[in-house]
Amino acid sequence: MRTHWLGRWGATTLLVLIGMIVMIRLGFWQLDRLAQRRAFNERVLAARSLPPLDLNSDSFSIIQLPDMEYREVVVTGEYDHSDEVLLRNQVWQGQLGFHVLTPLRIQGTSWAVLVDRGWLPYEEAQLPARLAYQEKGVISVKGVIRRGQERPDFGGVPDPTLAPGQERLDAWNLVNISRIQQQTQLSLLPIYIQQAPDPTWQGLPYRTLSEVEISEGPHLGYAIQWFTFAAILGIGYPFFVRRQMRKPSPAQDKPLEDEEG
Repeated sequence: MRTHWLGRWGATTLLVLIGMIVMIRLGFWQLDRLAQRRAFNERVLAARSLPPLDLNSDSFSIIQLPDMEYREVVVTGEYDHSDEVLLRNQVWQGQLGFHVLTPLRIQGTSWAVLVDRGWLPYEEAQLPARLAYQEKGVISVKGVIRRGQERPDFGGVPDPTLAPGQERLDAWNLVNISRIQQQTQLSLLPIYIQQAPDPTWQGLPYRTLSEVEISEGPHLGYAIQWFTFAAILGIGYPFFVRRQMRKPSPAQDKPLEDEEG
């Protein structure tokens, strides 16, 4: 009987157990995603609650700047357009273009910070047309701190490595500050500033701040679903097997059919 049961249901039972393990693992993975999302929400809300950081006068730790992402920031300095770069695949009102990232030499310091000055359409972002959008003299910038990105998100395209003899990339897929640092003599801070819209600024580049969703997302619901699926398999499968084993086999039915014949 035991050998017969193993031969008939052993492989199916193994598949069910594997399925349960996978579902339980997916459930815990969603709980991990939920914890990460809650930590992100707390970090953003904490950053937003702080007063604007003044890069010219406030005391701060440079290595801790990336942890201040989404905190408001103000800075005064002069742009160095010679090291300006573009961020690809940026959309404004359905039109594809670039964001312009320009190093700002911070007044009174030896540091510079990349500033996302906003969006330009494709044609205007090319040289020499882009020269018309340079900002000269001492500039005061208000915006939010953003982290750089060294690796693309899932499905994204990384920036190519430099070809032999190539000294710089002018257009980037990511704001990869560590790599951009390699093609400039400026000492860049490990963050960049996304410049906030200004009612007095009417022209290009168009400035906008990214909308940050503060929510827990669907992760808890997905976790409950996966745990529920695993429970249904774990509880329902033994009842299914028991019911199937109680049914008479064709071999048991055949003699009865012959006798009736």
